Amino acid sequence: MTARQNLRSLVEHTHRVVLLVGRDIAHGLLIVSHNTLALVGLAVLGLALLVVSQASLRQEVEREVLGWLNQRHEARAEVTGDFLGVLAEPEAVSRATAADPKALTRQQSLLTQYISRKYRVAPEPVARLVKEAWDVGQRARLEPSLILAIMAIESGFNPFAQSPVGAQGLMQVMTRVHDDKYQAFGGQLAAFDPVTNLRVGVQVLKECIQRAGSLEEGLRYYVGAANLPDDAGYTAKVLAEQELFRAAAAGLNPPLTSPTPAAAPAATPPANAASPANPGTPASMPTAALPSTTQAAGTEQIASIR
Repeated sequence: MTARQNLRSLVEHTHRVVLLVGRDIAHGLLIVSHNTLALVGLAVLGLALLVVSQASLRQEVEREVLGWLNQRHEARAEVTGDFLGVLAEPEAVSRATAADPKALTRQQSLLTQYISRKYRVAPEPVARLVKEAWDVGQRARLEPSLILAIMAIESGFNPFAQSPVGAQGLMQVMTRVHDDKYQAFGGQLAAFDPVTNLRVGVQVLKECIQRAGSLEEGLRYYVGAANLPDDAGYTAKVLAEQELFRAAAAGLNPPLTSPTPAAAPAATPPANAASPANPGTPASMPTAALPSTTQAAGTEQIASIR
């Protein structure tokens, strides 16, 4: 055998050895990677089972993931200048006190349109209040037009109104006096939720009427004028507004200006008393416009209904 043949044989042998070693290494790596992936899969499965079985742990993981996603979103928004995307909150609509006027009955829809035009407020929130007045009024056996008329005279449909003596919200309920009634709604701050204020106000009104024995006297109790010679025309204003609302609900197209009730002969309403023709005044509650002695009496009278 020549030297060339020996060299060729050595090269072939070396090649076979390298191929054999390479196959062994590849096979070993395949087995190791397969086992590693199996172990990783088992670990992930075990972790998933642990997270599912532990509610608190699952919530913590969800918070961490959500926080990380929010941070990424905010960082991206800072680069693009899309600050509204950061502030976006799709669930915010659930906090809105509004309803589709088209979903109301004909009476409710007509009254919604009238109140919206007269008090210059959007029809959607008025629609929600009208629907709520119908539902709550049926439970309390009070006309919805009366409930809405009190709102009109008390606050001009301003849910954030507050009088100098502390009456708050749509129906100007004395929040600090009737704080117990707000506990079922989460506390005193619920006074500024329009629907809650309506419900609590109707409860107070119902108690006033039951104690006084009639609607007219109940309204005097509601405004805190039960022990006074007159109520500065409050009852007449509410009842006159109620008649307009009844007419609107019946499709009679009443005027957008409220008639001025005749003043009681015993006294003349104060010059600074709010008028239904100017419903936007937050202090439209007659109690707030009366002298300080009347304000104190009003607070005591409303408190005594508790």
